[in-house]
Amino acid sequence: MSLDPEQLRERILALEIEHRDLDEAIARLADLPTRDDLLLTRLKKRKLQLKDQVLQLKMLLVPDIPA
Repeated sequence: MSLDPEQLRERILALEIEHRDLDEAIARLADLPTRDDLLLTRLKKRKLQLKDQVLQLKMLLVPDIPA
C-alpha cells in the first residue's frame, strides 16, 4: 500500500480520532458499576493497536536522513 503524504496524514487523523473516541468509551465503561471487563480489555487492546498504527504511519512521513 503506497500512499502519498496527504493520504497518510488523512489516515493518521482518522486513526487518531478513533483512538480518542475509544479513550472516551473506555473511561465511561470503566466508571460503570456493572462494567464488562472483557469488553474493556478488548477496547484497550484496540486502542493500543491504533496507537501503534499511528506511530508507524508517522514514521513513513519522516524523510530518510542520509548517514
